[in-house]
Amino acid sequence: MQTLFETSLSLPLIQKGKVRDIYDIDDKRMLIVTTDRLSAFDVVFDAPISQKGAVLTRVANFWFDKTQHIIPNHLTHEPLSNILSTAEIQQVEGRAIIVKKLKPLAVEAIVRGYIIGSGWKDYQNTGSVCGAKLPDNLQLAEKLPEVLYTPSSKAAVGEHDENIDFAATVDILGEDMAQQVKQASLSLYQFAADYALSRGIIIADTKFEFGLDENNQLTLMDEVLTPDSSRFWSKEDYQVGTSPKSFDKQIVRDYLETLDWNKAPPAPTLPEHIVQKTADKYLEVQTLLTQT
Repeated sequence: MQTLFETSLSLPLIQKGKVRDIYDIDDKRMLIVTTDRLSAFDVVFDAPISQKGAVLTRVANFWFDKTQHIIPNHLTHEPLSNILSTAEIQQVEGRAIIVKKLKPLAVEAIVRGYIIGSGWKDYQNTGSVCGAKLPDNLQLAEKLPEVLYTPSSKAAVGEHDENIDFAATVDILGEDMAQQVKQASLSLYQFAADYALSRGIIIADTKFEFGLDENNQLTLMDEVLTPDSSRFWSKEDYQVGTSPKSFDKQIVRDYLETLDWNKAPPAPTLPEHIVQKTADKYLEVQTLLTQT
C-alpha cells in the first residue's frame, strides 16, 4: 500500500483537517478519508507515516463493529463504488468510509481509567482531576479507584478545548442528553478496556465524539479507540510510578522535545528511523487488537 499524503477526488471537499479529508456526497452522507499525514503539537509534518491512515481506519471500524450493542455509529457500510470511480477507489481504498451526516454535539467525552498526562499534572496541583477529588498518594500511571468522565467543550478551529464539569455539559446539552453521553462514554470505555486488556493492551484514557441523527438519536462518530484518540499501553511493560510507552506518535513527540523548535510551522524534518518506529507502533497495536 502506497502512502497517502494528499487526496484528490471529484467530490466537493468540505474540510481538510490535520489528518482527515472530508468530502460531501449529498444531504445525508459524506466521505471521510484518513491520510498518512502526521501532526504533533498541532503542526502537520512533511513526512507521512506509512499505512497510518489504513491502521486508524481499520482499528476504528473494528471498534465501531464491536460496540454496536452499546450505541449506534455513523457508518453506512456502503461500498466506495457507489460514489467513486475505479481510479479514485484505488487512491483511498482501506482509508475511506461513507458516513451519515450528523449534528455534532459541542462536547468531547473524555474518559480516564489511569492517572497520566494533564490529569497527573492536575492531581499534583489540586489533588483532583477536572474537579473530581481523588485519594492522596496516587502514583504516576496508577489505575484510578473508579473510571472518570471528564468532558471538555469543543473549541473553534485553532483554539484549545477546555475541561468542563458535568453541570456545564447539562447547560450545553440538557440534562437528558448529558446523562446519555456520560453513560454511553463510560459503557464504551469499560467494554473496550476489558477487551483490550485481554489482548495485552491497557487503555489509559480515550476520547469519544457524538452526534445526533435525523431522529435525534445519540450516535457515535469521528474516530473511536484508535492510537490517535486514545492512550494505549503494553500490559507487559506497565509499571506504576513510571510513564509507560504509548502505541502512538509519542516517539515523535519525545524526539521533538530534544530539539530547539518552537512548535510552530515549519515543522522540522523527522529522521527516517523515527518515522519507521512510529509506523511500526501503529501496526503493532492494530495486530494486537484485531487479529483473531
